[in-house]
Amino acid sequence: MTKCSLRTATSADSGFLVDMLMEAINWLPERNWSREEILTNPELAHYVTGWMQPGDFGVIAVDLADRPVGAAWCRYLTAADPGYGYVSDEVPELTIGVVESWRNRGVGRALLRAVLYVAHDRGLQAVSLSVERANFAARLYASEGFHTVESFDDADTMVAELAGRRLPGGVRPFVQSEPMTVDEPHQQKD
Repeated sequence: MTKCSLRTATSADSGFLVDMLMEAINWLPERNWSREEILTNPELAHYVTGWMQPGDFGVIAVDLADRPVGAAWCRYLTAADPGYGYVSDEVPELTIGVVESWRNRGVGRALLRAVLYVAHDRGLQAVSLSVERANFAARLYASEGFHTVESFDDADTMVAELAGRRLPGGVRPFVQSEPMTVDEPHQQKD
């Protein structure tokens, strides 16, 4: 077992958010979008370009050496420039990514719960996201209260309603006073 902590995302995290967007997009082994391809594609770049804008918020998971290992962030997109998980101008869209060696250890769930805590604390009614149906993360989102509101060929738009909702058990304020324990990260293969 090892530990990591959660902290508030800041404008200094913009580069890491691009890295985590790459992780989220390249979840399939055969997909390999580069940083440049993502940042020059308007349909993807708008999730990170100009971070932090008014209304943006997020959470970063860091290891004990304060190295970021995952991120979950929300951004308001508009009908004029919608994201893949767009439902309305009033509902921010969630993006989440975890460094590959830290996946399947509870970091993603902790990030998701923390960002929903922040959204709830801000009085938001809902948060949306888009997930490809084959992505293992779809099960995580469903288990944390997201439900499908629109389906496409291979992806779903999901929403978590926050108004009147009890947050999942074990959710503490998103800034952890003590590191949380997660399973040992996978070893990188050379």
